[in-house]
Parts: sequence; structure tokens; C-alpha cells
Amino acid sequence: MSLPTNYYSLRLELTRIEPLIWRRLLVPTTITLPKLHRAIQGAMGWTNSHLHQFHIDAEQYGEPDPYGDMTLIDEKGIKLSSVLAGNIREFVYEYDFGDDWLHRVVVENVQDANPAWKGSLCVAGQRACPPEDVGGIPGYGEFVNAIADPKHEQHIDMLRWVGGAFDPEGFDINSANLRIRRLKG
Repeated sequence: MSLPTNYYSLRLELTRIEPLIWRRLLVPTTITLPKLHRAIQGAMGWTNSHLHQFHIDAEQYGEPDPYGDMTLIDEKGIKLSSVLAGNIREFVYEYDFGDDWLHRVVVENVQDANPAWKGSLCVAGQRACPPEDVGGIPGYGEFVNAIADPKHEQHIDMLRWVGGAFDPEGFDINSANLRIRRLKG
């Protein structure tokens, strides 16, 4: 029987956007970067529809783009604990190079595992993640303004586009954890 692994407590903050959108994740110290990517996707509410990369200690890790010329280290098989060696306590996760979503990731602490935990877990957060392909920070601002104002010329179109309703202040931890469990693999 293997002993439970320790967990990192990670605080993710979507940068350059106000009010702050953030999540707290507990992830095994043995997690690989591809699995961390999927856990972040689930916690934030992204749909894993775009490329991503991690900026850790002057290195860039990600899934190689066969059509691009990006120089990065293939993340496959790389454990988070191995790239955090040397007391690195902060790094950047970048998602969707067109919309340019940058996430500040802070390693808050390392803690003992709880026998009830398996895999990654979102334990806190605030505010909804912007929808995919909204147009980055400027597009999200326009989107929020349009859905908040019934007289806005794009109000109905934006609500239809997002699926009928969107609460920028809303965050559902149970939905975040369900997405994390579904994105495992």
C-alpha cells in the first residue's frame, strides 16, 4: 500500500483584470504539468480549447505546437515538484495566446494529504472565469457591460452567445470540482 502524497496549496489569480478572479487548488506534489494544466482548466472554468504554457524559473513548459515556432520544453512527464526545486514559490500559467490569459500561481504551502482526497481539488475561489474566446481583457469588459445593460445593442446577442445567463460575480466550487474530475486523465 502506497502512502498518501503531500499536497501543494496553490493560489491562482487571473492577472490584469479587476475585480480579481482567483482559485485555490490542492494538488499532489507528484502532479505532472499536463495534469496541473487540466486541473487549472477545471478550476477556472476554461474549456481546454487553446494552447497553454507554464513560465517557471526562466523556462517555458507546454505541449509542443507542431505548427508553431515556439521554443519550449515538452511538459509531458515533468512533475511540478521537480520544476519547483530551489524554493520557487511563484510562476505563471498562460492560456489562450490570442486572448492572453495570464495566471499568477503562488505556492502557498505544502501540506499532508487527507485520506479522503484523491487527485486535485479546488477549495476556494471568487468570481466567474471569462468565457472562452471573449476577446481577452478588453472583450471581457465589453461583454460584461453588454449583458448588464438590457438596452445595450449587443445585450441579447451576448446572452445568446454565452448560453443564456452569466453572473460575473458567481463561482460554484462544486462545479469547479466536477470539471476537475472530468478532465482527469
